[in-house]
Amino acid sequence: MTPPADVAGLLRALPEGTRRGRAHGRAYVASKSTFNGGRSIKLVAEQLGGPDYISLNFYLLESGPRLFPCEMTADKVIAFLRTFIPDRTPGEVNN
Repeated sequence: MTPPADVAGLLRALPEGTRRGRAHGRAYVASKSTFNGGRSIKLVAEQLGGPDYISLNFYLLESGPRLFPCEMTADKVIAFLRTFIPDRTPGEVNN
């Protein structure tokens, strides 16, 4: 799907690697990986102590940006991106 205009910036602003953070008042551990000179981004996040899971792939193609949620709705991953605030330091990611 073609994502809303803010999605690319939200993904780029997230720190590379794995860190804790919060979204929707819940704690998550999120891992971001960037590939192909920044044209591909993979994000996976798991709620700590809960069942929620987020997974997406984002591509900057010649035809424009594309968002591919993994087995969930685009609305769910977009809402997560708009509310996720990573901790300032990576910290311990094991729960």
